[in-house]
Amino acid sequence: MGKMMLEKTKKLFRIRNSTVREMLAEALGTFILMVFGLSSVAQVVLGKGSSGHYLSINMAFGIGATLGVYAAGGISDAIYDYTKGNLTVSGPTATAMIFSTYPAPNVSLQGAFFTEFTATVMLILGNMVIHDEKNNAAIKGAQPMLTGMLVLGIGLGMGLNTGYAINPSRDLPPRIFTAIAGWGTAVFTAEHSWWWVPVAAPILGCLFGVFIYKLCIDFHNHPVHENEHEKEQAGMETSRL
Repeated sequence: MGKMMLEKTKKLFRIRNSTVREMLAEALGTFILMVFGLSSVAQVVLGKGSSGHYLSINMAFGIGATLGVYAAGGISDAIYDYTKGNLTVSGPTATAMIFSTYPAPNVSLQGAFFTEFTATVMLILGNMVIHDEKNNAAIKGAQPMLTGMLVLGIGLGMGLNTGYAINPSRDLPPRIFTAIAGWGTAVFTAEHSWWWVPVAAPILGCLFGVFIYKLCIDFHNHPVHENEHEKEQAGMETSRL
């Protein structure tokens, strides 16, 4: 009886549309990434350095990316205690950076754009290296772990200037949330209207990263059957000589 009820429940909630299933999987993967990453930032900011450091943020995003990839293939009162109810984007008790990225004070808008662009190029290059079965792809079970290590490496090497959004969905939705939740429109106007950089730079970085990989690797790799056909042609030409 219990088994029949379970089967009926599964049929009731089962979604047959493949696009919707993919969207749900991507949503869950992004949710896992954001929970691990943003909670680590909140812990460092609200703990004033006593409950984690820059490295712990990088590691948390790497773990979140790993689990998010596997999955797809709250705000607490501490913020109000920390800020005394004054939700600000800048200043000594700023908390907006818990949710979205903001450039370091000594980095220009152009420099920040270049950082985000370059970090996303490296993300795409790394992902294509990990997953390209025509080249030297990692085994499927190791791909999520290597993706997490890739995110960790980007954070350690290129995260200081901008907080390495490297994905519009990591930055824009939380920014919209902070605008609604009390931080106001300053989240869009701060740092010379920085908000568009973590949206545009990753998109352009993705395109350039794919182009670089294809130009250097993919265009020169042929499927096995094409290589065998070329060898047969070469053998026939040799026999004629």
